Order: sequence, then C-alpha cells, then structure tokens
Amino acid sequence: MIADAELQELAVRAGQALLARGLHLVTAESCTGGFLAKSLTDIPGSSRWFECGYVTYSNQAKIRDLGVESQTLARHGAVSEATAREMAAGALRVTGAEIALGVTGIAGPDGALPEKPVGTVWFSSALRAAAAVEVAAERMHFPGSRDEVRRLAVAHALKMILMLAR
Repeated sequence: MIADAELQELAVRAGQALLARGLHLVTAESCTGGFLAKSLTDIPGSSRWFECGYVTYSNQAKIRDLGVESQTLARHGAVSEATAREMAAGALRVTGAEIALGVTGIAGPDGALPEKPVGTVWFSSALRAAAAVEVAAERMHFPGSRDEVRRLAVAHALKMILMLAR
C-alpha cells in the first residue's frame, strides 16, 4: 500500500520540478476521482504551478468538459489509450497549462472486462511544444483493492509528472 507520506513526498518533488521550469499542470482524472489533484494541491504554494483539475468520471463529462469524441468512447471505451490521449489533449486545449496528465481506469471491484481487468489504468500526458501538442500514453495494471489501485495510480501519475518536468 502506498502511504499518504509517500504520495506527499512525490507531490512535493513534482511541484518543485514544475516550479523550477516555470510550468503549469492540469489534470484530467476519471478512476482517481480527483485524488491526483488533491495530492498536488495539498502542497502549500501549489497555485504557482497547478492550473486546475478535471474530474470527468462519466462519459458525458469526458465529452462535455474535455472534448473526448463520442466515437472514441463507443469504439474503444472509457478505459483505453485513445480516450486517455483525448482526455490529456483536451485538458491542455481548454487551459493555459503547458502539461496535462490524464488518468482513466478500472479501480474495481466491478466494471472489469476480460480484456480490461480490475487494476487496468491508462495514463496520458500532453505537452505544449513550440508549434504542436505532444501526446503520449501508457497502460499499467495495479493489484489490490479499489483504494490500493487508486493510490498506485496516483503515485505513478506523480512520477510521470516528475519525468515530464525535468
């Protein structure tokens, strides 16, 4: 189990890295339900590098708030590389941030499919570059209870932010 202290330490380091580079972050969360944004904004001074966070738990919210295509959701589902990529790109598009982090997955205990077991989480990052937006995605699988999956997903997202902000 990832302890609160470990998440806080990762969030502090992520914030320091963003601040050092003058970058602002936006989050687009589904399965983590705002846990990533909470972890980041628990850090005093986070307003200097945290732009905002979207909790787009339903498909309608993903479409309405982030511009995820309904065809993407119909074809690939909410827990997919395509949806994760559109979540991060959409969050970047609607804000002034330079980095977006998207998270969508199945924390359980239900909602799983044979090809998408509980613990499947897609992460995506979108970076505002000179003339374009660079988007990347990766799939992870985390074991454990709903809380453990969510905590592991937040820890992984914080580590991604650290890498992106270097």
